[in-house]
Amino acid sequence: MPLTDQPFLDPVHYRNGMARYAGHVQVVTTEFEGVRRGVTVTAACSVSDNPPTVLVCLNGSNASNAIFERSGIFALNSLAAHHQALATGFAGLSGVPAEERFALGDWKTLVTGAPVLADAVVSFDCRLTEIKRVSTHFVMFGEVKAMHFGEANPSLIYLDRGFRSL
Repeated sequence: MPLTDQPFLDPVHYRNGMARYAGHVQVVTTEFEGVRRGVTVTAACSVSDNPPTVLVCLNGSNASNAIFERSGIFALNSLAAHHQALATGFAGLSGVPAEERFALGDWKTLVTGAPVLADAVVSFDCRLTEIKRVSTHFVMFGEVKAMHFGEANPSLIYLDRGFRSL
């Protein structure tokens, strides 16, 4: 497609462009009053190393958003290539109810009490410091309180609407 000036990009056109943007697949998890929730995401990144801070974007229509906000904690779990079934489950694409999705992996806790995937490439255990509504999404900022390093396996990537490994 040739380069053209486009005064307005419709959402479908934008999503088609973002499909070509490779994203590291992660599951963000939380626990509040005995209720665990998790969501597959690709929109997450480092913000700062002093203090260590990450951000995660959650779709505003996600039923678990209120639990993330009330808990005040979350873990960002970076997935390896062998975690494709777990990624699909936590994306809600397999029909598995929210709490039962945790049976897809082995979980532990570090400092905050948020569920940490035992064999994640790396997990960041965070205290929620800020949450903002930006258009269709919530952006959660978390100060990293602890980290867990798993095996250095190939990472699970989402590109062109499908899983890849890198």
